[in-house]
Amino acid sequence: MSMPADSAPEQTSGPSRTTSPSPSSSGVGGRRRRAAKRHAAGVKAVAAAAGVSLGTVSNVLNRPEVVSPLTRAKVEAAMASLGFVRNESARQLRAGSSRILAYLMLDAGNPFFTDVAKGVEEAARAAGLSVFLCNSNEDVDREADYLDLLEQQRVQGILITPIDQNSSRLRKLPSRGTPVVVVDRAIDDGEHCSVAVNDVLGGELAIAHLLELGHERIAYVGGPNTIGQVIDRRDGARSALRKAGKPPENLIELTTGALTVAEGRGAGQRLAGLPAARRPTAAFCANDLLALGLLQQCVSLGLRVPEDLAIVGYDDIEFAEAAAVPLTSVRQPRQLLGRTAAELLLDESSNPDHEHQRVTFTPELVVRTSTRGTL
Repeated sequence: MSMPADSAPEQTSGPSRTTSPSPSSSGVGGRRRRAAKRHAAGVKAVAAAAGVSLGTVSNVLNRPEVVSPLTRAKVEAAMASLGFVRNESARQLRAGSSRILAYLMLDAGNPFFTDVAKGVEEAARAAGLSVFLCNSNEDVDREADYLDLLEQQRVQGILITPIDQNSSRLRKLPSRGTPVVVVDRAIDDGEHCSVAVNDVLGGELAIAHLLELGHERIAYVGGPNTIGQVIDRRDGARSALRKAGKPPENLIELTTGALTVAEGRGAGQRLAGLPAARRPTAAFCANDLLALGLLQQCVSLGLRVPEDLAIVGYDDIEFAEAAAVPLTSVRQPRQLLGRTAAELLLDESSNPDHEHQRVTFTPELVVRTSTRGTL
């Protein structure tokens, strides 16, 4: 038990020891004084220092445009002098929501999603809001935990690239007061806005390009097949083969456990191990990280790109062009996706006449050395 500040120190037997006084010790008998605990100045102290009412201080904090410049300057000077820090938790409790948007991304290790997040932040800052970034890491339980936490924190709205766009949890959130916008997945359920790229078309563009170059056996590298983007891009690849009159078995599927560089390297090892008669001469990867891993593995095995294997990625992240062999990729407008999604979320959270929208952008094929050699 701690000793009261004004109690005399207990006498003990044994040799005496001399100690230097601590900065908080002073007075007869080495009495120790507890440092006075400092409390943040509140709005009452600010009002008193500025000579204004509590309502005026509140207006300066929440509606500064209704306060005259002279009065606002007096209040701001008082805040600075007293070290006033706004109590956002109290404001949130009164308002029932925060000044925070959240973006729950699929994989924080993928530069595509960090580029989308830049677009989200751009729109949020323009509206005077902050952004929480969360990473589901393609884990269903982790995604569910984050959604529960964000709802409890009363965020103003949630942007999400979901593992399962048909999740019942996603459907329930808007009805309980938390707007949700789905990012990088097209959804038309009447309950959410969504912003995406036409991934089926993107898959068609990639395969049509490879067919045009004369490739017959083409690998599709992607997975897991629970991710909607992986399915749509594969469907686009199949559609391109069908439109070209090619048999479906010409598309050799190499399913991966994740959309990562390491999985791309593993796919490259498996591809190289296929019999020569069945080995693809080209590969379309569900994202650029897989394509970069595949490219690395090919180089390490002595395969030439594109002479032995042409490679197309998806997303056109910054590293695609900077690769040892610049990567042909299907480009998505990454920051525009994020900015548009955040603007829809802001409208839904503040506009009583908001109508859900499904915004779909058109992808673009960017051709580089990995499919056409030196251009």
